[in-house]
Amino acid sequence: MIQTVEVTINNKKYTYSKDITLQEIGAEHQAEYKYPILLARVNGSLKELSNKILESAEIEFLDLTSREGNRTHISGLIFVMLYAVKRLYGKNADIRVMHSLDKGVYIETTFKLSGERVEEIKAAMRDIIKKDLPITKLTIDRLEAIDYFNNTGDKTKAGILGYNMNTYITLYRLGSLYDYFYDLMPTSTSKVKDFDLTYVKDNGLTLRFPTIYVTDKITRYIHHPHMFDVFKEYKDWAKIIGIENTVDLNRLVSTGKISDLIKIDETLQSNRLLNVAKEINSRKNDVKIVLVAGPSSSGKTTTSRKLCMYLESFGLKPRALGMDDYFLNREDTPKDAEGNYDFECLEAIDLKLFDKQVAELLSGKKITTPVYNFTTGKKEFRKEMQLGEKEIIIIEGIHALDSKILTNIPREKKYKIYISPLTELGLDSHNRISTTDNRLLRRIARDNRTRNYSVEHTLKNWPSVRAGEEKYIFPYQDESDVTINSAAIYEIGVLKTYVEPLLYSVESTSSCYEEAKRLIRFLNLFLPIPADAIPQDAVIREFIGGSYFHE
Repeated sequence: MIQTVEVTINNKKYTYSKDITLQEIGAEHQAEYKYPILLARVNGSLKELSNKILESAEIEFLDLTSREGNRTHISGLIFVMLYAVKRLYGKNADIRVMHSLDKGVYIETTFKLSGERVEEIKAAMRDIIKKDLPITKLTIDRLEAIDYFNNTGDKTKAGILGYNMNTYITLYRLGSLYDYFYDLMPTSTSKVKDFDLTYVKDNGLTLRFPTIYVTDKITRYIHHPHMFDVFKEYKDWAKIIGIENTVDLNRLVSTGKISDLIKIDETLQSNRLLNVAKEINSRKNDVKIVLVAGPSSSGKTTTSRKLCMYLESFGLKPRALGMDDYFLNREDTPKDAEGNYDFECLEAIDLKLFDKQVAELLSGKKITTPVYNFTTGKKEFRKEMQLGEKEIIIIEGIHALDSKILTNIPREKKYKIYISPLTELGLDSHNRISTTDNRLLRRIARDNRTRNYSVEHTLKNWPSVRAGEEKYIFPYQDESDVTINSAAIYEIGVLKTYVEPLLYSVESTSSCYEEAKRLIRFLNLFLPIPADAIPQDAVIREFIGGSYFHE
């Protein structure tokens, strides 16, 4: 007697033979998707397509237009690139996945690149993808995996597995190449056909692909020099001090020397911000407005207040002006596609009033600025302001770098700062630490501590926060005079102690369960770091508590 299972896909019921794989079921539904199906959500749990269906279930297939599918698409592409590089240039040739860069990932090779070589790698990848080679999931003894990576010269992967106490671990095989990835993987190379490569410089290139925000195309590469240079500066510094990946950091923690690293890192952060203050002071005859912007949980408030202290040490007198106080009255606020008030769009700001009052301040006039009452949804004019000699305006807000604000003020009177935690630490050569994940961990800690929000609340709202950043913040990062990296090289080990317990509170029935599980797996790669040695003026204090500027 043939056993069957009943599955529900897009509200339709289907009957299949028991033990059928998700890959086989997905093949029947591929025509309903623009891109190859990469994963499936089975009764709410994420599964790779190699999994079999043993009982009745509700199935949702995911391609690269989903957040989870996009991560799998990127990891699959990295594996294909690594395979192509070794096929072209020998088994000792390698790649190092560095960081995000312009809707893609910046990758460096262990050999010198050129435009021609990048085209060779691209052609080899397309050939591998066309051949539809299987990517096989293997469960092996952890100690055997450590021996394998030691023998192949990948000491970092061997080292990171030393901090994994599981008896068995998962590896993926492509041809004769084995590797360890932290995201779920596609079942074959043909599923990651959408990509492009661009030569950047020396031994660097970008791997680009459709994103969840731009799903209809692969955008043309635009170089962001400020961002690129800051990443390089921090990577070079991390190399000098010998902390390039999670293994290096864990080794320092396990030998009791983490306090020294914290002191060194925070001294460096303070010196870099002091140099920004010196630059502003050197232009004090022209610069009258400092504009500060960055994505969520970048540490904008701490950085701005600390910058004000440094500016005061040079005799300048910073005065804060909040863009949020210039919201339109609620009944005049634009609405989004769902009919909700859209407070994140630029059109929610009374730009005419904002531009007019800033210009009046610069001309020496006394004005009455608004204070926005979020309860009544109206501006209340009750705060007098006038700039004195040596006073300078500090404006912090998500639209602070938008070229459409303060168009009536000459550019030379503005100094623009972009802030983001540009994580310079890597997990290993082929797995990077996402800047977005770093910010999400910060936000979980802060939301719980200061707003009493559950971790589920933060996780559910994160996609809309990210969508707003893509619209209103990232497009203007190149408008800045300087990019400030607010990430501390040690901070994820600190955040682990605050965030990990909260993640365990997410129930298996929650829609956030898989995301919580993913973050727990990520944090498991770090040893916990106590916060005792962190100074009160550190950016990370804004999120974990004990800040000189917030308590």
